[in-house]
Amino acid sequence: MKVSRISHFLSTLLIILSISSSLNPGTDFEITSNHEIKVFEDIVFASPEGHDLEVDIYVPDTGKESYPVVVIWHGGGWLVNDNSIMNEMSKYLSSNAEYIVANMNYRLLVHNDNTVTMDEIVEDVFGGLLWVKEHIAEYGGDPTKIAITGDSAGGHLTSMVLTHGRNLESDGFDGDTFGFNPTWLPEGKTAEEIAKEDGLKVQAAVISYGAFDMKAAAENGFETPQNFFWQWGGVEARGLFGDDFNVNANPEIYKAVSPIYSIPKASEYRLPPQYHHVGSIDQTTPEPMIRDYVTKMKDAGQDVEMDVFEDFNHAYLDSGCNEFLKSCFETHAIPALEKIVVFLDENLK
Repeated sequence: MKVSRISHFLSTLLIILSISSSLNPGTDFEITSNHEIKVFEDIVFASPEGHDLEVDIYVPDTGKESYPVVVIWHGGGWLVNDNSIMNEMSKYLSSNAEYIVANMNYRLLVHNDNTVTMDEIVEDVFGGLLWVKEHIAEYGGDPTKIAITGDSAGGHLTSMVLTHGRNLESDGFDGDTFGFNPTWLPEGKTAEEIAKEDGLKVQAAVISYGAFDMKAAAENGFETPQNFFWQWGGVEARGLFGDDFNVNANPEIYKAVSPIYSIPKASEYRLPPQYHHVGSIDQTTPEPMIRDYVTKMKDAGQDVEMDVFEDFNHAYLDSGCNEFLKSCFETHAIPALEKIVVFLDENLK
C-alpha cells in the first residue's frame, strides 16, 4: 500500500509518542502466573564492532525435561528501545504457557556512532536465532520446536527470518549479490553451510503489527529529519545503508531487506505457519497494510492467518501502559497473548 507523505508523518508522530511512553513504561503489573519461572539475564551472545548483544532467557520451573521455545525481537523503529519492552510478554509466555522464551537484543541504527546498517541488524537477528538453536538445550529448550515473534520493527525482523533466512553469504552485502552473514555462527560453520542445511528454519512465527517494505518506508521519508525517530535516537538522519546508497539510485538494496518482495511460492519452499495480528485503529502499521501482506502470502500458498483486534492501537504488546495510545499490557496484551498461545500450542506442542 502506498503511503502519502502526510499520513507517513502522522504515523511517525504516533510512533514517537508511543516510544516516549515505552522508554519509561512505568511499573510492570503483577502477572497472574500458573507456575514459577527462572530468568537468566544479560547473556552476551555476540559483540559485533564491540557492541555487546544480549538475550534474557525465561524458563518455566515445572520440572519438565524440555520445553518448546519462543524467540522475541522488540520494536522501536530500528532506532530506539531494547528488549526490556518485551519483559512482560516474556514473563507471560513462560509463566502461563510453559514456553522457554529468548528475549533478544540487536543493534539499532544509532549504535556504533550511528553507522549500523539495516543489513547488519538483520545479521544480528539471524545470528541470535542461530545462537539460541545451538545453546537453548542448556536451559531446557527443545531446538526442534522453535517459534519466532516480534512486534512492529521486530515483526519486520521476524519476517526477514522467514523470507531471507536461506539467503546467506559470507561476504554479506559487500559482494556482487545481497546476502547476509549472521553475526554469530556455530563453530566451524560458514554462512553458506548454514544456508545449505536450512539452519534458520523454525516451526512457527507470530508477526505482531509488522512492517514489510523498507523501500516504501525510505521513499516516504524514513531517512529524513521528518522522521523524528532519529531525534529520539540522539543522532542525525541518514540512509539505512549509509551515505553511499539511496532509494532512488539503489532500490534493489532496499528490496533486499524487505520481506514483501521475497515471498516464496509454497510449491518452491513452504514457510512455517504464521499468525499475524494488528489493531483496528493502528495508523503506524495499519490493518490494510498487514492484510495486503497476508494476502500475498496466501496467494503464494503459504499457511497464514490473521486477526484484527477491535479498537486496539499500535504497540499493545509492550510492557507497561501507554497513555497516548490508551492501552496497558494487562488490558490489551493479554487478549492477544491468549490467541497467540493457542496458535503456538497448535504448532509447537
